[in-house]
Amino acid sequence: MAASTTPADEHRAAGPQQVRCAVITVSDTRTLETDRSGSLVVELLEGAGHQVVGRVLVPDEPRRIRHAVGEWLHGGTADAVLVTGGTGISPRDRTYETVRALFARELPGFGELFRMLSYQEIGPAAMLSRATAGVVGHTVIFVLPGSTGAVRLALQKLILPELGHLIGLVRKST
Repeated sequence: MAASTTPADEHRAAGPQQVRCAVITVSDTRTLETDRSGSLVVELLEGAGHQVVGRVLVPDEPRRIRHAVGEWLHGGTADAVLVTGGTGISPRDRTYETVRALFARELPGFGELFRMLSYQEIGPAAMLSRATAGVVGHTVIFVLPGSTGAVRLALQKLILPELGHLIGLVRKST
């Protein structure tokens, strides 16, 4: 007997199977060669059949972060932008405020679910994460912590299962 499908399954299936993604790492200390988290984002996206259309590394400076994200928003070549790094609470961690200010619509459930899942793995330190997501135009933006464990958790448990569905929803006409 075949498994029954739910309305959520049908909505997921209606989204694109391949999404064009840009990856931005925010770090004052890493290079593209030493950026394990950014490399993992690329590996997981491509492993799931998505296309990585670009990858950059920028220092944790609001102007540079805004510019890097804006390049993908205004260029129209990325359906999703994944930003990793700069989400902690140290004085140099400014990714959260910078990117969140760009959102037309925030997806608060992403950060809430990420912290819940993270709590199951690392305990109360999960509250230090300011992972978030939102939408600008027809582009979904995810802001992830810079650790490989956090990247793996966010992509495998949250982003990859819903990415096509999210893009399908933001592409709909009003």
